[in-house]
Amino acid sequence: MTHLRKRMLEELQRRNYTENTTRSYIRTVEDFARRFHRPPDCLGPQHIREYQAELFQERKLSPGTVANRLAALRFFYTKTLQRGWSLAETPYPKKAHRLPTILSQEEVALLIHAARSAFHRTLLMTLYATGVRCAELARLKVSDVDSKRMVIHVRGGKGRRDRDVMLSPQLLEELRQHWHRLRRKPSVWLFPGNRHHRGDQPIDTKTVWHACQKAAGQAGLKKRVHPHTLRHCFATHLLEAGADLRTIQILLGHGDLKETTLYLHLSQRHLHATASPLDALQLKDRSVQEE
Repeated sequence: MTHLRKRMLEELQRRNYTENTTRSYIRTVEDFARRFHRPPDCLGPQHIREYQAELFQERKLSPGTVANRLAALRFFYTKTLQRGWSLAETPYPKKAHRLPTILSQEEVALLIHAARSAFHRTLLMTLYATGVRCAELARLKVSDVDSKRMVIHVRGGKGRRDRDVMLSPQLLEELRQHWHRLRRKPSVWLFPGNRHHRGDQPIDTKTVWHACQKAAGQAGLKKRVHPHTLRHCFATHLLEAGADLRTIQILLGHGDLKETTLYLHLSQRHLHATASPLDALQLKDRSVQEE
């Protein structure tokens, strides 16, 4: 471990950054240094601008990913090196605000039925029934399932926030069957990793992604499906069923209600709450016009 890497790691740990963010920030600074074949403390604003341009033009990274890379470099220069950082010289890229893909309830059912294995089926059902994030699903513990209160405890979610989500009776029955199917009963993780799910560590998020991709292909869905799609479906279908935005915000673990209002743009109930102004026009029949 180099002196600079150690210093940056200490600064991240002192601020209690998550493991994922810490790894991401360290990797970014290492990639930045490799790009110019020089130690990062010998690089300046001109190198940062060149690096940012390369991320967009050559590596074709998304605005969000580039923004995360810049945040890592900004942390390194301002917190590790105690240097200034000019937002005017290194502006954060504008993000495109695109609506997520939403599956109908019928499509969700097709996806679950097309799961490659019983284990994958349980993963997909848990994602849809609870709205948890991919990483939150992977790190669920057996003790997080509270069948007395019919809730699942999500601990250390995004922003290190704990929350409870509903435990569907149908999901509870599926989780019990999942437990009986496991050859080695886990003492900690609800979804253990390794071969035949006998490991002492949880599954990784790639397993969850793989479950979604395989099921979507098998179901013949043309839409792009990934674990977060089921989280969006969870929220949208709740809103369509009459749940209020504040409740959905709490269930999703959003820190700001503005994040949750996204689903107003996706809910059929809200999109169809009023008729199109076209329907109020008294238009002549096309055949009459042609005469």
